[in-house]
Amino acid sequence: MLAIFVTGCSGGGGTVEQGGIGYIEGFLGGVSADEPRAALVGREILSSGGSAADAAVAMYFTLSVTMPSSASLGGGGVCVVHDAESGNTEALNFLARIPRVIPQTASRPSAIPGNPRGFYALFAKYGSGILRWEQLVSPAVNLAREGTPISRALSRDLAVAHDALIADPAFVAVFGGETLGRLINEGGNLKQIDLSTILRVISTQGPADFYNGKAAVHLVDAVERAGGSLTLDDLREYRPYWQETQKVSVGEHTAHFSPPPAAAGTVAATMLDILVNRGLYLDADGDVERLHVLAEVAMLSYADRSRWMLPAGETRWSSQELSDMTRLEEDLQNFSLGAHMPAAGLSIMPVRHSENPSGTSFVTVDKNGGAVACSLTMNNLFGTGRVAPGTGIILATIPDGKNRGPYSLGPMIMDNQNSKKFFWAGASSGGVAAPTSLINVASQVLIGNSSLSSAIAAKRIHHDAFPDTTYYEKGLEQWIVDGLVNRGHSVVPVSTMGRVNAIYCFKGLPDNPDTCEIANDPRAFGLATMSQ
Repeated sequence: MLAIFVTGCSGGGGTVEQGGIGYIEGFLGGVSADEPRAALVGREILSSGGSAADAAVAMYFTLSVTMPSSASLGGGGVCVVHDAESGNTEALNFLARIPRVIPQTASRPSAIPGNPRGFYALFAKYGSGILRWEQLVSPAVNLAREGTPISRALSRDLAVAHDALIADPAFVAVFGGETLGRLINEGGNLKQIDLSTILRVISTQGPADFYNGKAAVHLVDAVERAGGSLTLDDLREYRPYWQETQKVSVGEHTAHFSPPPAAAGTVAATMLDILVNRGLYLDADGDVERLHVLAEVAMLSYADRSRWMLPAGETRWSSQELSDMTRLEEDLQNFSLGAHMPAAGLSIMPVRHSENPSGTSFVTVDKNGGAVACSLTMNNLFGTGRVAPGTGIILATIPDGKNRGPYSLGPMIMDNQNSKKFFWAGASSGGVAAPTSLINVASQVLIGNSSLSSAIAAKRIHHDAFPDTTYYEKGLEQWIVDGLVNRGHSVVPVSTMGRVNAIYCFKGLPDNPDTCEIANDPRAFGLATMSQ
């Protein structure tokens, strides 16, 4: 696991000059991401005096170059944002959406890009004012133009989808390796000249031209040639929007989750609410009971999802209705620390819902306690699998109401709304197991008082109600597995489960930076680092 922990740092500090760039001494915050280069760029932004929102913008645009499998300019996502000054925490929705019209000529229907306008909205509302927009996007411009080594994270994704991607000549023109018929390998230098041109326009003009200018015209034509579906009206009319978070009380603190259509936020919120406010996690004695409780609560939460989730992760329920856990009362009456509740006996019949595991996440916090947690998706690994010729942009596929969509997105921030202090930021990816992976970690840290590093490395458990199967990560001690079986669980081992990025400051920021831990998941190939 790549993680750098810094303790004993003060919240203040002077300024030092390095190479003509001003860097602030002392604790400046930290970042964690699934791709190392993005984390390093985020750290540099914090070192230059930028806010968590500034760092998030720079990290995203870097990911558009270094992790386009999940974070291309053609994709979208959601963020939860905590503002240190006001104490306000809210969610930002900039998902890649379905075009108004999909022509019959579209062999690979593609979504409306959300990322450029989404991160501009984040910058416009929560940017520090110290760094200009161009300074945040320019690292990505340089990486695309000059080239960057393929990371292990991107190399893994290329290997998974290799045979499908190699069929697109425009994709091969960008990602083709030295060997005919093969894509570039880990460590190979990836230059994306067309993409650098688009990014340069975004860096100097904001996203305006991308959505309503010459770049938009060029993109629409390229999307059509790639067999996608996009019109100028789709681009012009696209707007990200801010949402009230779904809230869960955790003692004196408040945990904030992204609401639907980022459906995993509600699943994770339901799990945490039951674990904390029903006392189930604290009632559990020992590892077997704790994992049993996590599996049961996950099963209840996924079965409950059948009540409120519509296609593409949306819901007709209000935030207040989603937060009302009395709907689970009947099933909770049957909960037992000693026995598994059969899924077939739940008050609502679970529904099978397969999910694509692609996606990526990152978290960042600044010295003032401002924080951002984001989850991104192309609705499929590499989206449509095609590059819009002449742009370098991989196109996101449309959410289909089946297995492709924003179901697994659900970033989380915990604050104290009275003191305005920040305590936790977490985000995860990995498909259906993403929210349970996040709560596996959060419950150990926020309820069980484990260190973040040990919690994020611990073996995980998952149950999504249909089928009635409890999944666990290989390497879990056999006596724990036997204990689950003895309680009636039908168990199946899996290699890995989810990828989590998290930051935890158990005494809160900005006052106690020496209590902060930042961790990247050992199941991924990213980086966690603090800035000082």
